[in-house]
Amino acid sequence: MPINITQTAQRLISAKESRQPLESLIDHSAGPTVADAFRVQQEIIRLNVEAGDSISGFKLGNIAKAMQSKFGVDEPDYGYLLASQFYPENLPISAADFIEPFIELEPGFVLKKDLGGKHVTAADVMAATDFVVPALEIIDSRIKDWKIGLFDTLADNGSVGGVILGGQPRKLSEVNLANQPGCIEFDGQEVARGNTNAIHGNPVSAIAWLCRRIAEYGITLKAGQFILPGSCLAAEKMVPGTSITGRFEGWGEISFDYTPESSSVTHS
Repeated sequence: MPINITQTAQRLISAKESRQPLESLIDHSAGPTVADAFRVQQEIIRLNVEAGDSISGFKLGNIAKAMQSKFGVDEPDYGYLLASQFYPENLPISAADFIEPFIELEPGFVLKKDLGGKHVTAADVMAATDFVVPALEIIDSRIKDWKIGLFDTLADNGSVGGVILGGQPRKLSEVNLANQPGCIEFDGQEVARGNTNAIHGNPVSAIAWLCRRIAEYGITLKAGQFILPGSCLAAEKMVPGTSITGRFEGWGEISFDYTPESSSVTHS
């Protein structure tokens, strides 16, 4: 029996809005495909844009082996970034916005020209990049207990929950993304450490991979969009009442307080 794209998309939207995760998304014996999952994702984005949101960029996830091991997914996922998913740094973020969130550290790319096609190379990515910034990504599955496969996380828009940008933009020539150490701290204590070389050897190459992959769906990344290439470390589960900081050595950091539901205004 074919997957009902519209119904599956609506179930994921409802789970996000109610913060009541789904026990399971689909019957996997029905033989769902990656293309089906991406159609669900595109329907979710269409409905969000129709409701007044806008597309701000794109993300690649689970490209690092540490992330694949963490969530038991053996292929990368990818999804759109919406304007509503961006949070200011140094301001509280409420647990009321999420179900079971984890935090990741990655370099974010802002494009100065369009980038796409089935033959994109690392050189094309470098030529199209305006600047890079330190970024934290909150991932949050709408599937209960993160019991996900590739179909689930793709349909769920790459499990994206939120994005926080640091205010330290750099040109690609000013950072060495082939060897950029970084860490995440909870209340000043390091809880995770990694290096950008875990992101497909270099995040630039990861974005080239993403462009080639989504070219199969006719998608091109656009000038001005913000692109996340994937986490450089294993995501850490967020704990309400914690001050969270992501830091790239010699480059910059991003911080926010993750507050219990009752003590902060919900993001909208």
